[in-house]
Amino acid sequence: MAVDADLIADRRRLRRKLSFWRIAAFAVAILAVVGAGLAWSGGRNPVASRQQVARIAVSGFIAGDQRMADLFRRVGESSAVEGVVIAINSPGGTTSGSEELFRNIRTLAGKKPVVAFVEGMAASGGYITALGADRIVARETALVGSIGVLFQYPDVSRLLNTIGVSVESIKSSPLKAEPSGFTPTSPEAKAALQSVVDDTYGWFKGLVADRRGLSAEELAAVSDGRIFSARQGMPLRLVDQLGSERDAIAWLERDRKVPANLPVEDWKPRGSSGFSLWSAAAFGADVAGLDGVADLLRSAASPTVKLDGLLAVWQPRADR
Repeated sequence: MAVDADLIADRRRLRRKLSFWRIAAFAVAILAVVGAGLAWSGGRNPVASRQQVARIAVSGFIAGDQRMADLFRRVGESSAVEGVVIAINSPGGTTSGSEELFRNIRTLAGKKPVVAFVEGMAASGGYITALGADRIVARETALVGSIGVLFQYPDVSRLLNTIGVSVESIKSSPLKAEPSGFTPTSPEAKAALQSVVDDTYGWFKGLVADRRGLSAEELAAVSDGRIFSARQGMPLRLVDQLGSERDAIAWLERDRKVPANLPVEDWKPRGSSGFSLWSAAAFGADVAGLDGVADLLRSAASPTVKLDGLLAVWQPRADR
């Protein structure tokens, strides 16, 4: 029995020592990574100290992002930036996120010459983004347009009826919290939603007409929600030029007097490099062997996309 007691005591002491060194390693790793990150972000960035053309990439789903707003502000305030290329490859996103991006680009265009280059797609909210630039250059096979607004919601009422589930609600008025998805949408609720979609659609069309200088007839020809290739979009005045990013930069040099042959430098939102206190803590947890803690910290560091209801996004659908 004494031998067993001594063995248990030794194991406990070993476990306490192991826990101590794990915690110590965790703390040292966090301090090291945080120190390196602060040194990197707080030091002078040599890229931002030389004359250049800044490239800002807008890709994937567009949603409101304060980091992007900060990025446009920094580019606009940089004395090193002579011109800006907005490289777009996006099917769109939320209407409010797209509007925010458009207005940020217009503010930037008041300080720097800005050209949009469509690498693969500038559809719906992505096209709203392109409208913010002073000129739109696109590859011949790029996709542009999809001028329209979408509001989607699921209707699971028949499924609930099938499995014998009902969702009851007490509302201040019939149109409150409509559509719910749990009950069929009433004609009045559909009409209310349609009015919101129509209003936002009118805003989108007004933006296109104003920025592209289209007549009512020209606007009607491009605003039925369809997508166009850039080759098709040229005679419709959706794009200004077919070409490459080099062609977009050449326009900055030729028409906006940006010095020729400047380096093109990528500007990214702060925090997009992957460094953050959360990621540093996750790295420290890895070093300390705390895999579960590391996974939890990484999930906390992952950004989430918040939808605002209305979408300006291109969604290709297969024929049924």
